[in-house]
Amino acid sequence: MPFLLRVLLPDVPGSLGRVATAIGMAGGDIEAIEIVEHRIDDGTAVDDVLLELEQGMMPDSVVSACNALDGVEVLFVSRYPAGGNLMLDLEAVEELTAAPDQAFDKLIDLLPATFRVDWAARVHRAKGVVHGTSAAPDEFEFIEIESPTRLESPEGEVTLFAAARLDGNEIVVVGRRGGPDFADSEIMRLGHLCGLTVTIANS
Repeated sequence: MPFLLRVLLPDVPGSLGRVATAIGMAGGDIEAIEIVEHRIDDGTAVDDVLLELEQGMMPDSVVSACNALDGVEVLFVSRYPAGGNLMLDLEAVEELTAAPDQAFDKLIDLLPATFRVDWAARVHRAKGVVHGTSAAPDEFEFIEIESPTRLESPEGEVTLFAAARLDGNEIVVVGRRGGPDFADSEIMRLGHLCGLTVTIANS
C-alpha cells in the first residue's frame, strides 16, 4: 500500500540516508524520493518520500522512526493512489509538447500527479470552470492575480488552494485537501509550468 511522506530534515550530507535507513528499519520500502525545497535561511530541506507498506500496515511506525531522528520531522503523511508515481516537471513538459493544441487541458490533467494535489481546474473570467479533473469543483470563482500565489481558504474549508495565471482571462487553480501547506518552491513551480504551457500552446 503506497503512502506519501513529506519530511523536514537538516540539509546536510547523510541526512537523507538516515531517514531512508529509519524507514527501512520500520518496515517501509522506498519507491521514490523528490526534493521539494531547500530552505537556505535555516539550513533545512523538505523531501517527499513515496513508500510502499505491506497490506494492512499503517505508517505510524515509519513516522515515529523518522521523528525520532535528530532534526527530522514528518510534516505530512497520506495514502497515495495505487500505481502513482512522482512526476517531475520536465516529464510534464514533455507530455505537453507532444500535443501543443491540447496543452492547456493536458496541463490540468497532469497537475495532480506533478504536485500531489487532489484536483486541478482551469477557470475563465466569464465562463467559470472550463476544464477540471474529476475531483475538481464544478464552480470556482475567477480571482484576479498577477503572480502565482496561495489562495485564502474560506472559513471551515480544509482544502488549501494555490493558483497561477495563464493570461488575463484564465487562471489555473489546484486544491490539496488537508495539507501539507504549499511550499514557496511549489508556488514558483506552478507559475513556471503555467508559463511554459502558454509558450507551448502558442508555438
